[in-house]
Amino acid sequence: MKKLFLFVLLSYTVSAQSLSKRESKSTTEYHLYVGTYTLRTSEGIYVYRFNPQIGDFAPAGVAKGIKNPSFLAISPNQQFLYAAEGKSGESVRSFSIDRQSGQLTLLNVESSGGLGPTHLMVDKTGKWLLVGNYTAGSLSCLPIQQDGRLGKAVQTIQHTGSSLHPERQREPHVHSVNLAPNNRDLFVPDLGTDKIMTYLLNDQTGQLTPGSPPFTTVEPSSGPRHFDFHPNGRYAYVIQEMGGLITGFRYKPGELTPFQTVKTLPDDYTGLNTSADIHISPDGRFLYGSNRGHESLVIYSIDSETGQLTYVGHQSVNGKTPRNFTIDPTGNYVLVANQDTDNITLFKRDHYTGKLTPTGKEISVSMPVCLKWLPAIP
Repeated sequence: MKKLFLFVLLSYTVSAQSLSKRESKSTTEYHLYVGTYTLRTSEGIYVYRFNPQIGDFAPAGVAKGIKNPSFLAISPNQQFLYAAEGKSGESVRSFSIDRQSGQLTLLNVESSGGLGPTHLMVDKTGKWLLVGNYTAGSLSCLPIQQDGRLGKAVQTIQHTGSSLHPERQREPHVHSVNLAPNNRDLFVPDLGTDKIMTYLLNDQTGQLTPGSPPFTTVEPSSGPRHFDFHPNGRYAYVIQEMGGLITGFRYKPGELTPFQTVKTLPDDYTGLNTSADIHISPDGRFLYGSNRGHESLVIYSIDSETGQLTYVGHQSVNGKTPRNFTIDPTGNYVLVANQDTDNITLFKRDHYTGKLTPTGKEISVSMPVCLKWLPAIP
């Protein structure tokens, strides 16, 4: 009887501890960083505090006086944030992050190595910032110092080539830079050439060398744009801006093998559209892609064994031009940055069906174009 009592007591204690850990995790708050175009009334990078328990936000500040801080990236140690000067700029900025308040302090400004930096990411070592320059059709690798400041690019690679569209594909246009989970394979969708270029990153020197094969082609005139890896590391998906397509690839070190291409639009839609962003839910069960024109997110379920996509539905974004969107770290919410209606709309996500339900809540901010999360320190 005494042993049974001890067993029950121990089981209760373990269960209570597990519940406490889950509650602690679920009550974590986050800072949301919003990159913008400052072409109208935006003042820079906006910071909000998000409570996932109630799905609500509170303004936490703004880093002002920055021109078009469009795409953002956060360092692996969560101490620094980097911002590309979008549109016609040619620089990137580094900021230190106050983890309690979320506030940003400018550290320095460095050349991106080309005109029109539109996408960037930090490698897993935190030593290198990879930047894709859309207008120039190039990519650069910049060193990150221990204090978070950026050094001059150690390498800039200029793409060459074109594709079929007479206006948009007369020259290369790098649209994103994407490191594989091994921190070595770099995949670079080029909208202007209809290729996903492949490089190998040496994380000791920052040097990039061509992969083998050096590129993977997609359907002509489709315009590959953004890219995401499945959490299991076996599959990757690219969204094609001009073709309104999503292509799935089997991934193994240095190589992508296409296995499926699906549409981002309903069959009966005949209006203008450019697809933009793509994200996979944290549980790996669903894929979402944004449509600018149809003003929607397309939803697909993912077979974890094969990577195959199955159509689930479309969700209106309740705004115009969803350039970027994000799934919050809990997987419970989807936030959509609607560039041309100056709002970020909030949706509740069903973990079982993948479908989205508007909460009626939104954030008003001029020309939002990028959303990034960081756990807030109490």
